[in-house]
Amino acid sequence: YKERRVGNNLGRLGGFSEEEIAAVMEPAVGMDEPFRYRNKAQFPVGCDRDGRPVAGFYASRTHSIIPVEDCLLGAEENGPVLRAVLAWMEKYRIPAYDEKSGSGLVRHVLIRCGFATGEIMVCLIINGESLPKQQELIAELRKEKGMQSISFNVNTERTNVILGSRTCCIWGTPFITDRLRLRKCGSVCGPGEPEFAVTEAAVSYHISPQSFYQVNPLQTEKLYSIALDYAGLTGKESVWDLYCGIGTISLFLARRAGQVYGVEVIPQAIADARENARRNGIENVRFFVGKAEEVLPRFYEDGSKQQAADASDMRRPDVIVVDPPRKGCDRVCLDTILRMQPERVVYVSCVSATLARDLRVLVDGGYEVKRGRVCDLFGNTV
Repeated sequence: YKERRVGNNLGRLGGFSEEEIAAVMEPAVGMDEPFRYRNKAQFPVGCDRDGRPVAGFYASRTHSIIPVEDCLLGAEENGPVLRAVLAWMEKYRIPAYDEKSGSGLVRHVLIRCGFATGEIMVCLIINGESLPKQQELIAELRKEKGMQSISFNVNTERTNVILGSRTCCIWGTPFITDRLRLRKCGSVCGPGEPEFAVTEAAVSYHISPQSFYQVNPLQTEKLYSIALDYAGLTGKESVWDLYCGIGTISLFLARRAGQVYGVEVIPQAIADARENARRNGIENVRFFVGKAEEVLPRFYEDGSKQQAADASDMRRPDVIVVDPPRKGCDRVCLDTILRMQPERVVYVSCVSATLARDLRVLVDGGYEVKRGRVCDLFGNTV
């Protein structure tokens, strides 16, 4: 189904023929056990008809909460954590947020789990500046094995955006740690060798409540290994990683490249990326804060004026990797990629419609689509 959906968008929106698509698409990567794979959950909080606090998921196209204590796509740890928070709210009469009136305190419960480390993070998103009875909440949550970080995030705006700008850690560390491992795939595999066998030591990452981190770690290892395979690195290349987040792909690339430059608009994510590079002892990577469509043209335009030894590498990289949000790449960013003329562009996409649109721009600008692959990060969902 997902292969057909991607293929249909490439044809309908990108203008690629069925023959062109069939010639480049490689076998889709699914999951053998597509359950309990999500390392992150965000539960909205409200009240039932009796005024008791409930948490769960919104009914389709509404903001009516359907109470859910466990989801088979999420980590098993979510259930006990959620029950502990709701029991604390009921015992101490901590009010749930009401969207209609803008009153109440607890808006969402954010839970992250480090699958490789067993560490758990809990963050309450609140409509206020402080959390009452927080020591009592901490005492309950600390009973959960692996609890590493407890915090609250302030969001007092009348908005559908979940997280606000300020997060306060009230117990433990302001982050959890997780690890991703490189796997063999595609052209790297030898005859008869199983695909996606683990090949190298893991890269570890610090993840804060506001960090972007893929929610399916097993499939993420496969996805990033495919991206690295497509990049065709030999150890000498200069690489730009656009929309790099906390450096997840950047640090994978740096293991095989000469120099990597990462760009991300969120300052905290770049701070995490730099710290992740330091913790892993990876020195051939530099990170820049800003929008990709602003940072990349600036370095291209200024590159000829710079006397730095790496100015030419930054201005004319061998490979550019992009992993944009749902809206795809900004047109200015795509135009700059075409002007920089890297030998290869690796496009990681979460929405095939904007992927198809952007691929058409790159192909019309002189590139040719060579390889493509669907990786299912959200099993048992559309």
